[in-house]
Amino acid sequence: MAEKPRRIIPIQAQGIAPELDACSAAEPFVLMVLGDSMEPEFVEGEVILIEPEGLAGDGSYVLARLEGEWTFRQLVRHGEAWRLQALNPAYPAADIADLGAIRGVIVQKSKPGRRRASKRYVE
Repeated sequence: MAEKPRRIIPIQAQGIAPELDACSAAEPFVLMVLGDSMEPEFVEGEVILIEPEGLAGDGSYVLARLEGEWTFRQLVRHGEAWRLQALNPAYPAADIADLGAIRGVIVQKSKPGRRRASKRYVE
């Protein structure tokens, strides 16, 4: 079977991202997963709940702002610094010096239309 071509999809449509910066820091919000960079844990079409004031630690799934773009990755301790890592090995990791790029922690995911098909990452 032929391998399906990879496509890179931004986390938000162009022109919407600046509004995300204007959201209150205390307001949780949701985004839909696009693409396959976080498979197998997060698949395209799932909805993730982001807590902007959540505590990020080693192994947390986070929303980060890097070089003017939004990215959804797993935060991993890398020596004295941190790394934002995709779960799909086909995507590169990004090293960050501190947690200043982190804008929120993913606390829950669910499949649209399936109330019982959800998973919490923070209790």
